[in-house]
Amino acid sequence: MRGLMRADSPIFYQKQSGAYFTPSDVARALVSWALRVPSDRLLDPSCGDGQFLAIHRNAVGIEENLHSAQAAIATAPWALVHEGDFFAWAAQTQERFECAAGNPPFIRYQSFKGEVRQRALELCASHGVHFTGLTSSWAPFLVATAALLKPEGRMAFVVPAEIGHAPYAAPLLEFLVGSFSEVQIIAIRSKLFPALSEDCWLLYAEDYGGSTNRIAFTVCDYFKPSPRRPKVTVQVDLDEWRTIWSRRLRPFLMPKEIRGLYASTISDPDSRRLGDIAHVGIGYVSGDNDFFHLRPSEAKCWKIPSIFLHPSLRNGRAMPSRQITKATVEAWTTSDDPVLLLRLKRGQELPRSVLSYLDSSGGVAARQGYKCRNRTPWYVVPDVQVPDYVMSYMAGRAANLVRNVAGVTCTNSVHSVRIHNKPLAAKLFPHWSTPFVRLSCELEGHALGGGMLKLEPREATQILFPSERIGVAAYEEALEEAIETLQRWRHYAN
Repeated sequence: MRGLMRADSPIFYQKQSGAYFTPSDVARALVSWALRVPSDRLLDPSCGDGQFLAIHRNAVGIEENLHSAQAAIATAPWALVHEGDFFAWAAQTQERFECAAGNPPFIRYQSFKGEVRQRALELCASHGVHFTGLTSSWAPFLVATAALLKPEGRMAFVVPAEIGHAPYAAPLLEFLVGSFSEVQIIAIRSKLFPALSEDCWLLYAEDYGGSTNRIAFTVCDYFKPSPRRPKVTVQVDLDEWRTIWSRRLRPFLMPKEIRGLYASTISDPDSRRLGDIAHVGIGYVSGDNDFFHLRPSEAKCWKIPSIFLHPSLRNGRAMPSRQITKATVEAWTTSDDPVLLLRLKRGQELPRSVLSYLDSSGGVAARQGYKCRNRTPWYVVPDVQVPDYVMSYMAGRAANLVRNVAGVTCTNSVHSVRIHNKPLAAKLFPHWSTPFVRLSCELEGHALGGGMLKLEPREATQILFPSERIGVAAYEEALEEAIETLQRWRHYAN
């Protein structure tokens, strides 16, 4: 949710801080539900310009940005606004609240760092919630906020759709179901923030101090403002959520029939995961793709011997549909694409032509890059493999698995797939394009934004190949409909 822009731009702070101000009808609906009586004390842990505070006359807001805090005071002069770090304030305050509502900042783990992150994780750990280093900021915000509620307190928040699939969201949900008598997640297909690639859902939690054995899950296409919680679509049993679905809610976007079919397939001992067949990992990281990948014309100009060059698949756009053959590589070469990796080895004697290329202006610039300057020698690209197959890291319509007949290597823009059970691969890989396996790619991966499906290596290993006795062919039409459903939810347009 961050981008490159001028540091003096008002949008710069917005993107760096994860602060995207909430549509007024959403804010009003959340506050209206959270309040029981006018005297209830409301907390907004990241109040921004005060939009939530303006709705209720008995409110407290915390805001780290001085300009936004001043705007909040102007918007809601009756509110008590603290300027500073919420986690530091939450660790010290003795105040407790009947309710809380807001839109916590969605700061990715790469920027959620330093002392603020340390305070956040320590505070959550003191409440028994242990997040990994990959957590985004919004999840600790919700834990720390809930801990400031009075018994029977309520809270209602905008949350990223990552709550439905991200591993770091699982500790949050475990905390919520162990701390509230009712927890409801509202999945909304249309965007609450149309200008952003991030999808947002809603969270309602009621009766702090209780616990529940289920998550109320609501699936809707559009948000309809109301002071009441939306009708529940499905009650998610926690045991099923934990075991079958690996603590993910995204599968509950599908019809019950298909969830049952997928669950039966998982439990069948003859079904197989991709990880049972192959190792899935990322390709190499060169440190400077433009320098380390040469066009055939450049290699000829520099007189670099072919022994120091290896054809490489640089990205998924260049991946053919079924297999990479000698003819594929010849087509790349004819087009003079930058597909020749400069593949050098440690301790290798290098000819003058290669040394000249390393000392060129491009080489001088490349060796200053982070990856290059932190390896010895700087020009040896590590982890160069020749995989048996290459696989899409990010895909539009469907993830692609392509046989590497030509023996090319690949960058980290695609996945390197190395077979360790060849008989099983020969039996199951021909089923890659069947509806069930395509649906499995949708379920095990996650929406990236812009309609893309992303499969991390860990997720890719979980792609499921069904046992023959399940008889998935009889469900082909329903499977195709389920695929289209999940594609609509990631905003992929056929």
